[in-house]
Amino acid sequence: MPKVLTGTIVSLNMQNTVVVEVVWKSPHPMYKKLLQKSKKYKAAINGKEVKVGDRVKMIETKKFSRGKYFAISEVFRSRIGDK
Repeated sequence: MPKVLTGTIVSLNMQNTVVVEVVWKSPHPMYKKLLQKSKKYKAAINGKEVKVGDRVKMIETKKFSRGKYFAISEVFRSRIGDK
């Protein structure tokens, strides 16, 4: 079963690749306060039109390169004025 993650696009500086930041909350092991954690993943665009700030769903695939093993499967526009 491939992983499915949802995140926000933070960079479009590479050809056919975007950087997506995934944010989640997890409790501190001792104090139980919720901490916000994040990680950046590289993902293949696959011909989709995306912009910085868009929310996307990405799915795990075979490796495209050394650090890229996700592909964008769905784009949710989160920018004001976009449809």
